[in-house]
Amino acid sequence: MGSLAPAVLPPLQGPTLLLGTLALSLATFMNVLDSSIANVSIPAIAGDLGVSPGQGTWVITSFGVANAISVPLTGWLTQRFGAVRLFCMSILLFVLASWLCGFAPSLEMLIFFRVIQGLVAGPMIPLSQTLLLSSYPAAKAGMALAVWGMTTLVAPVVGPLLGGWITDNISWPWIFYINVPVGLLAVGMAWSIYKHRETPTRKLPIDSVGLTLLVLWVGALQLMLDKGKELDWFASDQIVILGLVAVISFAVFVVWELTDAHPVVDLRLFKRRNFSFGALSLSVAYALFFGNVVLLPLWLQQWMGYTATSAGMALAPVGLLAILLTPVVGKKIAVWDPRRIATVAFIGFAVVLWMRSQFTTQTDMAHILIPTVLQGAAMAMFFIPLTTLTLAGIEPARIPSAAGLSNFTRITAGAMGTSIVTTLWDSRAAMHHAHLTETLVQGQGVFGVTVASLQASGLSAEQALLQINRLIDQQAYTRAADDIFMASAWIFLGLISMIWLTRRPAARGAASGTSDAGGAH
Repeated sequence: MGSLAPAVLPPLQGPTLLLGTLALSLATFMNVLDSSIANVSIPAIAGDLGVSPGQGTWVITSFGVANAISVPLTGWLTQRFGAVRLFCMSILLFVLASWLCGFAPSLEMLIFFRVIQGLVAGPMIPLSQTLLLSSYPAAKAGMALAVWGMTTLVAPVVGPLLGGWITDNISWPWIFYINVPVGLLAVGMAWSIYKHRETPTRKLPIDSVGLTLLVLWVGALQLMLDKGKELDWFASDQIVILGLVAVISFAVFVVWELTDAHPVVDLRLFKRRNFSFGALSLSVAYALFFGNVVLLPLWLQQWMGYTATSAGMALAPVGLLAILLTPVVGKKIAVWDPRRIATVAFIGFAVVLWMRSQFTTQTDMAHILIPTVLQGAAMAMFFIPLTTLTLAGIEPARIPSAAGLSNFTRITAGAMGTSIVTTLWDSRAAMHHAHLTETLVQGQGVFGVTVASLQASGLSAEQALLQINRLIDQQAYTRAADDIFMASAWIFLGLISMIWLTRRPAARGAASGTSDAGGAH
């Protein structure tokens, strides 16, 4: 198998090893940065392209879905083209797609280029891990992954800050243009160091039917979730058709993948208890986590008067505890029970979301930052234990497909979580708005006094009513966000039971998250 070949090559040494690690980390950093940098820029992008912030979130979901679809293809593409060639092609195409995103004149074009960007980004992260492990001696594999892991943790900190600053001080297209110099530097360094370490290639059949069905059901389901609110859900023929396409193509996809000799996604992995419960809890938790990460800056910018930069600052400290605690979790994962660590993470997320559910329109920056900082600790105990549990007991030859499938379910869930959260936020806000206004009578009580005092300060009757409506909307959307934070906290607590349906992996050498193969039987 092509991806196992690098183990035969001697490890890199000295400055070459340092530059190789830097090149791979830069590419990973750019990729992860791109999934978080746009979060705080959504209101600016939506305003500039003349669409609602709800439609603006398609910029995030389209990238996520396309990325998820291309991840399971990494194994086949690696064997077809070679790991180094594919990695460098992936970066170059990503740079080109980023450049085109910045030039997009409309939301439709931006989403089209984001889809391309997501598709070509798929192989980047798994291949950067493969090439990194081939660069270090086996004894230092844990250290290599810790260095690699740091870049994936620093990116979500830098993303909102950088995205906010660029949006406020330059213009939003630069959040995409910034990838051009970074990507070109990474690809130049990677090619010069790794071109002599190419993996063997061979022609393998591709499951084109399975791939077509995968694109069909994921695409139809995501479109249905994104456009449902706008088209009044199942009152619209378009949504009904998308729903039917998603259900039918998913059913055919499952049957086809279970019977095909070379499936694009190895669904038989779900027969394993650890894989199915591990991947499911990881995906649902990630959907909740990512949906709430998108919701917070939207609420801050639309209803709390925050600029993109200040919203970025409210999100950035999430990395502080994550960076400090991740190496500790990585070292101890082989000794401690991963189920206990994951349980602590889920309780941590529930506490953070409960704290956010207490936010009001008077909440200051300090109180917004406290749960953000604490969330970093939960993140540090989230990915490593759940990945370890999911991949436990899987023979080494199937680890790449298992990692690909688990990443596919996680990224897809993240995109769908974003759509569900923003849709629920709007519908809960409409309900709260109705409740807040049902007792108001024109010209009477506090309402009458407020209108009169606003008119006395120089506003027309219409302006006074608009001002009051804006205040009611602010309350409604804040209460709606609180509802989502609280519901998410309860779901996190409920997910703990799913973690305990997995078996504990054998307590040995699990630091890499994949080397515990032999664990859970």
